[in-house]
Amino acid sequence: MALTEENQSMASNSSLIGRDEINDFEEIFSLVGADDSESRHLVDDHCPAEFTWDYEKGARPQLDRLYEKAKRSQWNGATDLAWDTEVDQEGLAYQAFLEGGTGPMAAPDLSGTVLEKWGEKEWVALNMEYQNWMLSQFMHGEQGALLCTAKIVETVPWIDAKYYAATQVMDEARHVEVFSRYLDTKLAGHYQMNGHLGLLLDDIVADSRWDMTYLGMQIMVEGLALAAFGLMHQTTKEPLLKQLLRYVMADEARHVAFGVLSLQEFYLDLTQAEIRERQEFAFEAAIRMRDRMAGQEIWDRMGVPLADAAKAASQDPGRLDFQALLFGKIVPNCKKLGLLDAGDGWLRTKFTEMGVIEFEDFEDTVAEVDLEADGSPADRNLV
Repeated sequence: MALTEENQSMASNSSLIGRDEINDFEEIFSLVGADDSESRHLVDDHCPAEFTWDYEKGARPQLDRLYEKAKRSQWNGATDLAWDTEVDQEGLAYQAFLEGGTGPMAAPDLSGTVLEKWGEKEWVALNMEYQNWMLSQFMHGEQGALLCTAKIVETVPWIDAKYYAATQVMDEARHVEVFSRYLDTKLAGHYQMNGHLGLLLDDIVADSRWDMTYLGMQIMVEGLALAAFGLMHQTTKEPLLKQLLRYVMADEARHVAFGVLSLQEFYLDLTQAEIRERQEFAFEAAIRMRDRMAGQEIWDRMGVPLADAAKAASQDPGRLDFQALLFGKIVPNCKKLGLLDAGDGWLRTKFTEMGVIEFEDFEDTVAEVDLEADGSPADRNLV
């Protein structure tokens, strides 16, 4: 439904995310991504390509500096990573079991579920499946970013933005390549795209407005990915994965900054109703991305009834803290864009309900990115 000044207060949780309660675990776990037997998925993107005859480079100086940094920062996924590194996935999963007890979704009370009978073998297997699943979702998300950034090149009206977006297309292709190779050669297999992530990517690709592509991908999906990569980079003990993630993170920080710099200017001319529509889309995207972290496909593959998985998740004391940390990039960037408090502060209220508003004063991504850095491997601070 098109949003107008008259109906902008009508949007409910049900109309935006398909349920009344944002923490309805049974609903969250009921959506499992489907395996696509045809190995492809088609989405109509409804977008007109836009030429510009204004070729003046540097009319938007910050975008121009970001473009120059992106050109200096290109790397080769085939030759710059230590692919000869041996990876003992089972050994790493066993170590994680010893350190974490009952795996990535530990709960204080597993009684009444099949999980209460699990032993070391099952929890180690879960840790392995969790890593396969997580990196698979990274890979699928990066392909979504590849498609969306190509769309931005077509649709954004400014030449400086087209220039930068073209470098991001190369970045995203490289990210898909390295995650796919790591899954194929170092881990035990791929997973299909998570159902919640799939719905969100379909919505982003299908929207004809270029700024919605920016908001959905550059701010929301890439913002959460940047935080997720950072958490995994901090916790993994596998040197190749740590190196891979550090290279990808250096690219992703530029991508999110690109979104913030572009949308700040565009949002100045939007009406209150148009801003509300973007607030609602940001909330929907935030819920979809949070819900995808439940790992529904893992439990399904391991034969755990989804009701049991939902019960375990609802009692996991660390789940909300972990998921909230993933919004440490998104919330301050939404604040910088003016979305948090626009109108009646609707998005602030929703982020408060989600338990992520505490991150509003974290450093935004534009402040983190040094546009003058040389983009060399040393600049990426590889550790």
